[in-house]
Amino acid sequence: MTIKEIENAIEEEFSMFDDWMDKYNYLIELGRDCPIIEEKDKNDNNLIKGCQSKVWVSAKMQDDVMDIKADSDAVITKGIITLLLRVFNHQKPEDVENADLHFIDNIGLTSHLSPTRSNGLLAMIKQIKLYAMAFNIQNNNR
Repeated sequence: MTIKEIENAIEEEFSMFDDWMDKYNYLIELGRDCPIIEEKDKNDNNLIKGCQSKVWVSAKMQDDVMDIKADSDAVITKGIITLLLRVFNHQKPEDVENADLHFIDNIGLTSHLSPTRSNGLLAMIKQIKLYAMAFNIQNNNR
């Protein structure tokens, strides 16, 4: 699936909920399916700066697409990173770098997060896009 198709699917899923408490519960549920980072990768290099909770994200290239894993010590944050991984994981770095992530606003996530969680969300996106940029540079130097 393309990033756009995944974003549309997420928007459709969240449209089933009228209440934001239900959406938070769904985020928590999504976090249970997070592609978990290996313990050895839970280090300062993979720790996202700017998050209230601890979030680790690692990425590598596998068969020309990004293989991203993550974890968090907070359940809602783990749900948020799982959403991002659903969009970005197994995508080409150039697609990740160019993604506009319209779904975040369309599902109302930014307007329902605390300022510290919003900063954390932006920091997670920034880190994943930095990985994509680095992979693109690597690919272009071959």
